[in-house]
Amino acid sequence: MIKADPAGVLTGAHYLDGDEACAEGAIAAGCRFLAGYPITPSTEVAEHVAARFPMVGGTLIQMEDELASMAAVVGGVWGGTKSMTVTSGPGFSLMMENIGLAVMMETPCVIVNVQRGGPSTGLPTMPGQADMMQARWGSHGDYEVIAVAPNSPQECFDLTIEAFNLSERFRNPVFVMMDECVGHMTEKVVIPPADEIEVEPRFEYRGDPKEYLPYKVNGGNEYGIPIPPMLHAGQGGYYHTTGLTHDERGYPDMSPECQEWLLRRLVDKIRLHRDQLVHVEEDGVEGAEVVVLSYGISSRVATRGIALAREQGIKVGHIQMKIVWPLPDRRIDEVAGRVKGLVTVEMNYGQIALEVERIAAGRCRTSLVGHAGGTVQDPEKIAETIEEAAR
Repeated sequence: MIKADPAGVLTGAHYLDGDEACAEGAIAAGCRFLAGYPITPSTEVAEHVAARFPMVGGTLIQMEDELASMAAVVGGVWGGTKSMTVTSGPGFSLMMENIGLAVMMETPCVIVNVQRGGPSTGLPTMPGQADMMQARWGSHGDYEVIAVAPNSPQECFDLTIEAFNLSERFRNPVFVMMDECVGHMTEKVVIPPADEIEVEPRFEYRGDPKEYLPYKVNGGNEYGIPIPPMLHAGQGGYYHTTGLTHDERGYPDMSPECQEWLLRRLVDKIRLHRDQLVHVEEDGVEGAEVVVLSYGISSRVATRGIALAREQGIKVGHIQMKIVWPLPDRRIDEVAGRVKGLVTVEMNYGQIALEVERIAAGRCRTSLVGHAGGTVQDPEKIAETIEEAAR
């Protein structure tokens, strides 16, 4: 039984699994529309939202499939509501075309992927982390994305709020890349009072609706990010928005010059502000011989492997990446220049590890503790890899 105050606010300490904590984070961030389609192991996010939305005035709709779910989310945002969808691997693949539409239309929204073992139907009830590169490059065209990766129910709550805030700040889709272990793990989650939670408001157009140009930047937002303000349907005026290459009016423009003007801004609004997108937690990195890089549930397993290696006298540090895309490449580059080895721990065969290898550029040894999914890594294998990297 979910208990909340008359305003629908849920605060204090609770015993929640990661899916439920993610749902509470979305509500705390101001999400009031969810469109989705049931799929293991993400369905509990939508189930919890379905129980909670009546308390806060939200709307949940089960669509006919994941393609329609993502389309409905885009519509919900342009209707003026903070919106999200939830899915897992196969559904994530189906959403990719409309995720590209959201990127092109600069639609701030959140897509939660509770990853499972794949490819195809794979392991519906068991964990995986093999959708990470799909999150980066799953849709067609050239674009940038933001993706967070929680390792606990508490981080599911906290990072879902951060995902919504970043989506508004950059006017871009943001991914919450959970995994089955974290989604179904039940732990204590502390939810602060609503007035202590920082929620990023929508960057709204304040001028005459009749003069609104949907893609005119006008200097950008308070963070210096070159995004145009939004005018929602029903606020007056008329405007056009499209997935085609478009000018400031939102009208299609097939010229190479317009493509360069538009795509350069869409890419640079993230690339040139990467310093606002570094979120890592470090332990023992200064003075380390070897540094372990990890995210999601793999970061918790890595902690045990690091402890075993430290018992052998190895100086090993740990960087947990809470934002995985964009990668904290400057920090990785800095560390690579002064350690013997970098060890990446992830539940796939090297989707982030290959990026780490590229950044290290031969200056130190790079190793992967990979896994096909279905279960987590063996901490002893992580410790052995650390020992090899330290030689």
